[in-house]
Amino acid sequence: MESGRSAKHGWGVIVFVALTFFVIPCLQADIYVYIDSEGVFHFTNTPTSSDYKIYLRERSLLPRAWYNIEDYDDVISEAARQNGLSFPLLKALIHVESYFNPRAVSKKGAMGLMQIMPENMELLNISNPFDPWENIMGGARYLKAMLDRFDHRLPLALAAYNAGPTAVERYKDIPPFKETQSYVEKVMKFFHFYNKS
Repeated sequence: MESGRSAKHGWGVIVFVALTFFVIPCLQADIYVYIDSEGVFHFTNTPTSSDYKIYLRERSLLPRAWYNIEDYDDVISEAARQNGLSFPLLKALIHVESYFNPRAVSKKGAMGLMQIMPENMELLNISNPFDPWENIMGGARYLKAMLDRFDHRLPLALAAYNAGPTAVERYKDIPPFKETQSYVEKVMKFFHFYNKS
């Protein structure tokens, strides 16, 4: 029972912090987020380490958006079913890739909830990367392909999703890239988190 109360309190803190940073319109700074080993979100406008990832860039004084982690559960369930994937795994990957922002665009040009690269759009049958259905279905197909390619060794498949399959094949392991190693670790943590939810 104590852990249940702690979990509820933890989510309460997250919601409070989210409202503080994203709803109050007077803040004027880029917002960064870091998720620690306990799955707790830390938000700041002055990141102190490279573990922080940009969450929202300051554009105006308009209220911030907060993305509901349950908005796409129906699509995630269907994509998981069609591709023989785990729902918690697919949801964890979306969480780390885009924080459930369907309009997310990375510095490298990856787009949408599952951060699909432009060169993979046609292969994955995606015409609009910002359409949640197309993006999640295409991303699920790509993840399934990576799992098949690497004999269902999940860490390698996740590394391939992040760094590309040729990098994983070159090193025959998770590539020694800090970003990729951190990515795999975060997805696995959220995978376990959603598995228990």
